[in-house]
Amino acid sequence: MNHVAQIAPPSAAAADRPGFDRLWHPRPVLCAVCTSRARGFGWFDPHRPRPTRTRRWFCSMGCQAAFTRKAKRGLSMVDFTEEETQALPAVMRALAPEMERIGWDRPLGQLTQNDMHRLIVLTVEAFRAEMAEIAAEAEIPF
Repeated sequence: MNHVAQIAPPSAAAADRPGFDRLWHPRPVLCAVCTSRARGFGWFDPHRPRPTRTRRWFCSMGCQAAFTRKAKRGLSMVDFTEEETQALPAVMRALAPEMERIGWDRPLGQLTQNDMHRLIVLTVEAFRAEMAEIAAEAEIPF
């Protein structure tokens, strides 16, 4: 009995992509919805030829679903959508106590690195949480 692991031979190069097959997921790409680091959820237009395909990467299935809903409605991901505009008051409510602690009259240039980091993290987390809550309340498009 042979206990040597069987290793599959390397795949042949595709006819439209001769040469080395690159990794399927580009590592330094950001999510097309929330701009966090992409984690393997992707989309491309299968109706376009390979060299000109538009590829989008996402951090989660939730962001992928949000992109799909917006794409079906013809909305771009650059402008604020209705949902994103609805999330802004929640972000302001989350930032208010931190700004009270720092002081409203203090210029941003005078903030310490820790204060600036705390403001950024608080803003991003509040926005993500509110967008997740809005998405959970939204009707599923299929």
